[in-house]
Amino acid sequence: MRAARGEDGGSVGNGGVGAVEIGITPLTPEEVERVARAGAKVRLSGASLKAMAASRSRLEAVLKDGEPYYGINTGFGSFSRQRIGSKDLAALQVNLIRSHAAGVGKPLETEVVRGMMLLLIGSLSRGLSGVRPVVVETLVGMLNAAGGGITPVVPEIGSVGASGDLAPLAHVALALIGEGEVVHRGNVVPAATALKRAGLKPVALGAKEGLALINGTHLMAAQGALLVRDFERMMDAALVAAAMSIDACRATDAFLDVRVHQAREQLGQAVIAARLRRLISGSGILPSHTLNDPRVQDPYSLRCAPQVMGAAWEAFEYVASCLEAELGAVTDNPLIFEARGTKGGVDVISAGNFHGMALAIPLDVAAIACSHIAGIAERRVYHMLSGFDPETGLPPYLSPKPGLHSGLMIAQYTAAACCNEIITLCTPASVSNLSTSAGMEDYNSFGPRSAAKARRALELTQNVVAIELMSASQALEHHRPLKSGKGVEAGFGLVRSVVPRLKADRPPAPDIAAIAGLISAGAFTPIAGPRGAL
Repeated sequence: MRAARGEDGGSVGNGGVGAVEIGITPLTPEEVERVARAGAKVRLSGASLKAMAASRSRLEAVLKDGEPYYGINTGFGSFSRQRIGSKDLAALQVNLIRSHAAGVGKPLETEVVRGMMLLLIGSLSRGLSGVRPVVVETLVGMLNAAGGGITPVVPEIGSVGASGDLAPLAHVALALIGEGEVVHRGNVVPAATALKRAGLKPVALGAKEGLALINGTHLMAAQGALLVRDFERMMDAALVAAAMSIDACRATDAFLDVRVHQAREQLGQAVIAARLRRLISGSGILPSHTLNDPRVQDPYSLRCAPQVMGAAWEAFEYVASCLEAELGAVTDNPLIFEARGTKGGVDVISAGNFHGMALAIPLDVAAIACSHIAGIAERRVYHMLSGFDPETGLPPYLSPKPGLHSGLMIAQYTAAACCNEIITLCTPASVSNLSTSAGMEDYNSFGPRSAAKARRALELTQNVVAIELMSASQALEHHRPLKSGKGVEAGFGLVRSVVPRLKADRPPAPDIAAIAGLISAGAFTPIAGPRGAL
């Protein structure tokens, strides 16, 4: 299992945004985020430049042997048996980019396109794709261009996640050759115009280079890398919210006893229980109702929080490990290797590293993990607001004056609506196959849809957790002057830094948005404590 990740604890971009060096080693989700969101510069290492130059030399060597090589001197997909003459090899690559830029829908967010470009650079820089260094250097120049970089306009829909993220990456490559549209300095302009302003020349593609630019999993991997960063921050906030709800509902902490979790032998459950214990440790509310409390156990949403949230966390660890592995991958086809056992020999191998199933399944799982974090949080909100348990000491809907003021009644409706949408997002994209390219590409992953669904599920989960934090903070006010544990009180202070106590009805929407902003910025991470290792 993976080791614990580092704690960042601050808003995105508040830490160092020094240059990210592209070598032949894997990138990290943190590096992807720095480039995609914080505008960190990118530089190519000497090792990557050397690897690309050597790979290009191998490719040029095989062009002289008269043999057919897929996508180098043949057509693509079901046209792979069509040989292409040497004088048309460059035109073949340009035609590929133009014909494959077939995306539809609204443009992808800038952060996703920048992340996609970075992962494309990383894959090509590992020296197995046969592209010239100038191709990658121009992509780097686009990312580094003054004014926030040059970001191709990429429609969100078009990839089936198998032969690479073909259509989205074709829109990126279109800008690289000086065609299509880009965003530069906040405006949509022709790619040729932006390249000229930045002192960059459009790339004249050589043999195989167009194919190398679009054969890869870089869209879904970029979305997944950003999801990893966001899920970690959301999970930290969800733990603070769960711990806060324990005291907000005047529940017991007996179910956090370490012996219970040792008996179950589920590591994720034990890690979550330990973090909840730390957050609530030192509570003055817990001992205030140990005597004469008629309740013998709490609802599942409180009592089973370690079991449910622990399972979701372990699922996320699986998702993150798959994504992190992909950040060191070469997902092009064909790949160019030095032949085994020969000096100067070359092997050109057509295979399927562009296939996205290794990401599609984990990203489908990510939406399911989100569903359980959101679902159990919504149930705790319901419990706090329902007023059915008089032992909580809470008024219905946490209303300042029940009847006259509705309090947080409709916030629970909103949480329920979010959970309902998440339920629909949990239908896997990866399990339904549609063939493409006249049956040559007969089993696709649809990983980009898995990624888009997971990111939407995460966004909705952040809002549900924000509603729980808002509700639990209001509930704690009813137990004053008693205080909760140090961790819970720190979370309460964070919430109160952006949302005042509810003394009369007001629109909850701005309050929910403000707390969701804290979650996405990672404000709860230092409070939630070390993540531990699974």
